[in-house]
Amino acid sequence: MYNLDLTESHFSAQGGPLPAPLTIGDMLRNAAAAAPDRPALKELGFDGAVGRTWTYAELLRDSERLARALADRHAEGARIAVYANNVPEWVLLELACGLAGVILVTVNPAYQKRELKFVLEQSKAEAIYYVADFRGNPMQEIADSVCDDISAIKHRILLTDHDALFAGEHSGALRDPKPADPVQIQYTSGTTGFPKGALLHHNGLVRNGIEVMNRGGVSPGDVFVHNMPLFHTTGCAILVLGGFAVGATMLLAPVFDPAMIVGVIEREKSKFILGVPTMLVAMIDVVEQSGADMSSVERIMSGGAMVAPELCRKAKEVFGAPVQIVYGQTETSPVITQAWFDDTLEDLTQTIGQPTPYTDVSILDPQTNQPTPIGVQGEICCRGYLVMSGYNDNPDATAAAIDADGWLHTGDLGTMDARGYVKITGRVKEMIIRGGENLFPAEIENAMLENDAVAEVAVVGVPDEKWGEQVACFMRAGGDERPDNAALKNFIRDRLSPQKTPAFWIWVEDWPLTGSGKIQKFKLREAYERGDFD
Repeated sequence: MYNLDLTESHFSAQGGPLPAPLTIGDMLRNAAAAAPDRPALKELGFDGAVGRTWTYAELLRDSERLARALADRHAEGARIAVYANNVPEWVLLELACGLAGVILVTVNPAYQKRELKFVLEQSKAEAIYYVADFRGNPMQEIADSVCDDISAIKHRILLTDHDALFAGEHSGALRDPKPADPVQIQYTSGTTGFPKGALLHHNGLVRNGIEVMNRGGVSPGDVFVHNMPLFHTTGCAILVLGGFAVGATMLLAPVFDPAMIVGVIEREKSKFILGVPTMLVAMIDVVEQSGADMSSVERIMSGGAMVAPELCRKAKEVFGAPVQIVYGQTETSPVITQAWFDDTLEDLTQTIGQPTPYTDVSILDPQTNQPTPIGVQGEICCRGYLVMSGYNDNPDATAAAIDADGWLHTGDLGTMDARGYVKITGRVKEMIIRGGENLFPAEIENAMLENDAVAEVAVVGVPDEKWGEQVACFMRAGGDERPDNAALKNFIRDRLSPQKTPAFWIWVEDWPLTGSGKIQKFKLREAYERGDFD
């Protein structure tokens, strides 16, 4: 950890001078030069069996082949969409775009026609690269139907059709993009509404991946299973770019299947796990039922949603490794803060760690835009190499997110202690106003997660004629026990003041999730208003 004694909620960038900026191509060539024969990428089948493999030299070779094909097909700066699950061609396309000066638009493979049409039109994509189908979703059929009505789409290419995919590789020429050039458009995960397209640059994605993997303790030659969706920054930046940059060996899973993932971890002696809390819960259940040997696991990272203290303790018991919390958002490439491997259990379960290297973080007063006193709530803001270039074709949203001093306003409320450790206390837009009093869901959620019967929780405000809004607490059980409303009320009253006690207690089996595993609270609110819950 950084040993600091701050006097206000402002953490100045640590780590010394910012390293020379990198492009994706720089990163890949450095990795191939350092260990050309080391396994870089292994394809996993749906049953966990290893399929195709690439060494670092082979990964560079095929990425350059595809980059020349893209350069032959697309002008520099063109936008192309990828609509696929986790397949090696997705990874090659990501690397090739970095070598060809082409901007990759990442698309959730679960998208339907309306959602896909929005992304293609908003991003001004001129091509779509897709798979035929995934988990019953007829993606080629959906894409073809949508693209019939978008004249800007010039190319539709199946990733499995290598003749079409690599066509032009002998005609095109590699380009020389700059580290600050945009290389991806990723759409925010949509927990509160429809997403915006964050325009991300080479150096932000590459450097953030490197720093997160370094603090995560991932070393050259370490094996890890990639079970996060590639279309999200965690999947394509932290795991792909960061993993390759540190020289690790990635086993790419086509889908998250907890039994398959656990089996591969045991067989391949994976040293590192990254997953959102719902993934960790599922894998823990499999390990406990199967007795699988997880002794190879040395590090675990999780984030994207609050990680319950009990989950951290359980993961340490089952895997023998601590959970390092990461916090960030798409707009910041994505990680802003991260716990340290040797943090205390209190820091691992009650904070989101210290800022990553070369990153300024402040808790700013929403009224004055100045740092708050230590321990006083404000908006979590960050500044540095990791911040997006802006929202695609949306200057108003960009100006609202990035102020004149370069601070990216996350929309999350939090506090900072004198050591620079940050806590999340709520969302600016999720604040519940009950009878004129401001209530913050994260405070109530953190308290509820101390209940062993509650595995996951989401607190939202629901309309109320008398109070304006009331507090509804949605919970997923951690076992067979489901305390009644009276017991839940007594539990929260022991921890928080009466006005913060939820008026409605609702048990759920499953959550409405974004593609990256975050709970979509607006959908819970809509379902409540429709009367979907008893």
